[in-house]
Amino acid sequence: MKSVIICDMEGLILKMNNQAEKIFGYNSKELINIKRVSIFSPGEIVLQNVLGWLKIANEKGSYETKTNFIKKDGTIFNAKIKITPNFANGKNKPQTGYCGITEVIDEKVEIPISTVTKIIKGVAITRAGFTSASLLPVLVVASYFSGSGDGLFSILSLLLTCLGIISVQIFANLYNDYFDVKHGTDGANNEYFNAGMNSKILEGAQISGGSRAIELGLITLKGTKKLANYFLLISLIILFGLVLNNYFLTSSIENISYTLIISLIGFLLGYFYTAKPIRLSAMKGLGELTIFLTFGPLLTLGSAYAISSQTIQLFSEDFFNFLIIGIPLGLLTTNILFINQFPDYKSDKLSGKNNLVVLLGKSLSRYVYFLILILSFISMFFVKPILIENIINFNLPAFYIIFSLLFIFGLYIFYGLFKNYDNRNLINSNIYTIHFQSIFSLSYILVLNNFFI
Repeated sequence: MKSVIICDMEGLILKMNNQAEKIFGYNSKELINIKRVSIFSPGEIVLQNVLGWLKIANEKGSYETKTNFIKKDGTIFNAKIKITPNFANGKNKPQTGYCGITEVIDEKVEIPISTVTKIIKGVAITRAGFTSASLLPVLVVASYFSGSGDGLFSILSLLLTCLGIISVQIFANLYNDYFDVKHGTDGANNEYFNAGMNSKILEGAQISGGSRAIELGLITLKGTKKLANYFLLISLIILFGLVLNNYFLTSSIENISYTLIISLIGFLLGYFYTAKPIRLSAMKGLGELTIFLTFGPLLTLGSAYAISSQTIQLFSEDFFNFLIIGIPLGLLTTNILFINQFPDYKSDKLSGKNNLVVLLGKSLSRYVYFLILILSFISMFFVKPILIENIINFNLPAFYIIFSLLFIFGLYIFYGLFKNYDNRNLINSNIYTIHFQSIFSLSYILVLNNFFI
């Protein structure tokens, strides 16, 4: 008995024979155009082996191996599989996907899971790879201090702030996954994006639809909540150390007070982004506003209070400067969230997650992305006088050249969104939007202080 399953380039199941139904225990109606072939494999094997198998199949025309598969009832069995790439009417046409022919075998098959895969598993569960969205704004603030003079911030406070911010974002990521699965949002999502082989940097990473870690069996729902609470505890311990160091530096509780207030706001916004009864991500634009604030002005202002060696007075010029510095960063991170809502549109709508894309529709939402992009560059003109006044040897021509080139790149990404907003080719724009935020932040750091990086 041989199972034959055909999938597209993203693993979406397109066809399966009767033997596949018998071997895996599913009715074809449960899977075709709904689920992906990853449903048949243990999560660690998906992370460690599947992309490699596909690459070899592409290079050599086919690939055969022995592996473990999972039936619908959870039973694991041993099998031999042959993977062959499929093409549209012949090999000279574009590749359309893969064909997998599976045969049950009566022998023990063990797939050793490497240490590297276990680390990747941890990154996949926590989405730690995306913590750069919160880490880079902290480095922007440190670069601003460094470019303004000597001894303006504490290296130890910077280190603690970076560790704390990473812990807080992972805490929020895990709770976002927990509640999205609990509310049925991720379970209803069959159109999410995975970077697959579309990006060397993000290869295999989940782009939208959550981490999918629970769906892949990498962690349980209960385990996700437990791990989130561990990271909350780690965040609080780091915050305590940061507060102590801040007091030793300034002998004042003013910076400490505002660091604690902004930290509390960050914790609450991160938790209630998907948690009921507030569930900000479902409240018609409040989710997008939350992302803008937490990854932009609040983050840069909070980082300034946390690492500064001097007291920053409330509503002082420095106070507003740090708010303004964070605006473009918050806007660009909002666009990452925003474009990722396009593939998640149907599941978000079904689960009552009324974000802006659900509210406005995909077609109109293209222009919202463009507006956010334009606003991020307009805001840089408000940042410019702050930099001219405070950054030593500020290079204005470099500022114009760098951000003009970035603006052209941003327009290119928007063109891809405009053209592909309602099809799977949009994934390239999603990936580029993530890269764009990182490149913009690194350019920001370079403009602030050429020697910082």
